Amino acid sequence: MLTRVKSAVANFMGGIMAGSSDHGSGGGGGGGGGGGGGSGGGGMDLPLRFPYGRPEFLALSPDEVECSADHIARPILILNKETKRLPWTTGYAEVINAGKSTHNEDQASCEVLSVKKKAGGTNSTPNKNSSTKRRSSLPNGEGLQLKENSESDGVSFHYWSLFDGHAGSGAAVVASKLLQHHIAEQLQEIVDILKNSAVPPPTCLGEEPESMAANTRTLTRAASLRGSVGAPGSPGTPPTRFFTEKKISHECLIMGAIETAFREMDLQIERERAVYNISGGCTALIVVCLLGKLYVANAGDSRAIIIRNGEVIPMSSEFTPETERQRLQYLAYMQPHLLGNEFTHFEFPRRVQRKEVGKRMLYRDFNMTGWAYKTIEEDDLKFPLIYGEGKKARVMATIGVTRGLGDHDLKVHDSNIYIKPFLSSSPEVRVYDLLQYEHGPDDVLILATDGLWDVLLNEEVAEAVTNFLPNCDPDDPHRFVISPFYISLARCFSDSDCLPGMCCCLCSASTDQY
Repeated sequence: MLTRVKSAVANFMGGIMAGSSDHGSGGGGGGGGGGGGGSGGGGMDLPLRFPYGRPEFLALSPDEVECSADHIARPILILNKETKRLPWTTGYAEVINAGKSTHNEDQASCEVLSVKKKAGGTNSTPNKNSSTKRRSSLPNGEGLQLKENSESDGVSFHYWSLFDGHAGSGAAVVASKLLQHHIAEQLQEIVDILKNSAVPPPTCLGEEPESMAANTRTLTRAASLRGSVGAPGSPGTPPTRFFTEKKISHECLIMGAIETAFREMDLQIERERAVYNISGGCTALIVVCLLGKLYVANAGDSRAIIIRNGEVIPMSSEFTPETERQRLQYLAYMQPHLLGNEFTHFEFPRRVQRKEVGKRMLYRDFNMTGWAYKTIEEDDLKFPLIYGEGKKARVMATIGVTRGLGDHDLKVHDSNIYIKPFLSSSPEVRVYDLLQYEHGPDDVLILATDGLWDVLLNEEVAEAVTNFLPNCDPDDPHRFVISPFYISLARCFSDSDCLPGMCCCLCSASTDQY
């Protein structure tokens, strides 16, 4: 009987979400869920930007994709041991959600890309066939484990990503195909600077590096004593600077490239939704390994951790209505029209009742971390901008994450109030220097969407991994392929009815392939 009820609920919810996935309608809460939102644009008659599918590296047939969407059996998908390995012997596992949507709305990618200096011209809208060289992430891809043969005219980087979709899979699919090319395009402009690590980045592109400029000035002064071309005031003399200048590191330059790529990806989704059906939105968690450092960028509530010598090192923060309360409240305070005269930016311990007008009640504003009392006014009867706590906290009673990509058509239910102005595409970027530490064969980086972290603590995941890996042959290239399977299995049987889909990517942090 229970099985029949679960099947009926899964079919019912699947039917609802099928309309959302296909037509871009319905709001949602990424990573924590949310509901009741509406879509403004439509796009139901437009073609898909990319067809739906599971991550390319799984190499699933259409029939296998359909079988993976069984909400009752909830099969766990892992990499096929017989196929070509991913970079750093990366392991991956995923399981369908318990009926929230017809298909798994999460996406993932894992690639190695080579970046060369631009020959000329600018491609402001990267596509999957970008001029940037891409080494295939498909199992039969060649060269995934090879270092770049020639770094003389460019650099290469490893790339991992997880996208937790909501209200449709469109944004997650597009981001999984294109975000890495946006990053590569941003790196193209600075590739020569990155290759010359001994010289700080110039303040303006085209300027001589400071060390070279210093030599030029020395020569110019010597020449000026001889009354030659370099005399003061001559065109060849660089202007004297009487102000200090910030020293920008190469690390900050790469961080800026990643942050810019996120923004450009979000803008591309906004533009192309006029000609393509790009439904919903997604959180984004990516890792770039470049020049011996890991750059972990997170926009949403997914999480990355490094396990080194049994120690857990958090590599991301989660962005939810609670963690970003002050930013959201300040935006609403500065631009009250975004609230549509339906919401208040103040936070109260509970909904204010009409009989409490004139009384003094606890409240919190954008400039407060603590609580104080204020006299309740008529405007305070409006619905609070942020309501609920923990995983039930919502922005405008609709969405449970505050950063990500897409959601340009998301509205408050039964209204014309857009939620996108409160959602940011800016990621937090953290850096981990691989060369600074000695890494063992069991040191790993774990990426997962909130489906895992809602069930297991960082320490529990670390314990599961550290208990498993020592029992494997350190030289076995498939041990990282199997590890995520056990994590996913633990999550699947913890609560098979109410947890969203999970993607877990494990990759060795002890390799020297960078």
